[in-house]
Amino acid sequence: MSSVKIECIVQERCKIGESPLWEEKDHSLLFVDISGKKVYRWNSLTKEVESVSVDTPVSSISLRKSGDYIITLGTQFATLNWSKKSVTTITHIDKDKPNNRFNDGKVDPAGRLFAGTMAEEIRPAVLERQQGSLYTLLPDHSVVKHFDKVDISNGLDWSLDHRTFFYIDSLSYSVDAFDYDLQTGKLANRRHMYKMEKEESIPDGMCIDREGKLWVACYDGGRVIRIDPETGKRLQTVKLPVNTTTSCAFGGDDYSELYVTSACQGMDEARLSQQPQTGGVFKITGLGVKGIPPFPYAG
Repeated sequence: MSSVKIECIVQERCKIGESPLWEEKDHSLLFVDISGKKVYRWNSLTKEVESVSVDTPVSSISLRKSGDYIITLGTQFATLNWSKKSVTTITHIDKDKPNNRFNDGKVDPAGRLFAGTMAEEIRPAVLERQQGSLYTLLPDHSVVKHFDKVDISNGLDWSLDHRTFFYIDSLSYSVDAFDYDLQTGKLANRRHMYKMEKEESIPDGMCIDREGKLWVACYDGGRVIRIDPETGKRLQTVKLPVNTTTSCAFGGDDYSELYVTSACQGMDEARLSQQPQTGGVFKITGLGVKGIPPFPYAG
């Protein structure tokens, strides 16, 4: 077994770092700082970090087949043109809920963008409950709402055969599974797949590896865990030097590196001095597994 190595590659101190996304063509990792209202791009060859500032909390970023990116911004789906540093709204949702914002989002294997909402937090994980919903932005820019009464819509991914959708509503402390119809994008038969242990704390972002196992970032748990969705058992725990791990994604030229974002929002100087890399982005190597490339949005 190769030895697992963890390094902090971006020392940005993001308020809420989220949505790591590997872009092959530029050997780059994109990620967002939700309440810092910034989208970042880290070039793995030059180690240079660029950013684009936006005027609303930005919670996820996805690749787009036609080039550039799709972001979730406040309660809107929008496109981001990196070279012009410009944002164009595609559509607004949750218009009746001015206190809501998008959270995590990801594109399915057919090119649809799934993303969910939540109420704006009073402090980390403290918010008005059941205000969120899960949505899909279809390639024709129409929107489907799957269900509501969500607390914190979070990590999401699809099984390798595309027949199961995995989903996290953070305050349920569980990873759920749905039957998935790739043809229609419809969800059915929701069930709990994994219940968090106390020390794992709050399930946050998530991704799948090439063996069909899920990696879940544990907010306040300072770790990522690997879960077998067939058995609902935890296979591996990797502890990080910060407690507030938020999301994870595979990247690198062969997708053998796991990138993990973190947050520092709500932390005082004393806690930050104990964990100086809080809010940074970490690279984990030596896991012995690889991930799969992200799917681009088709619209």
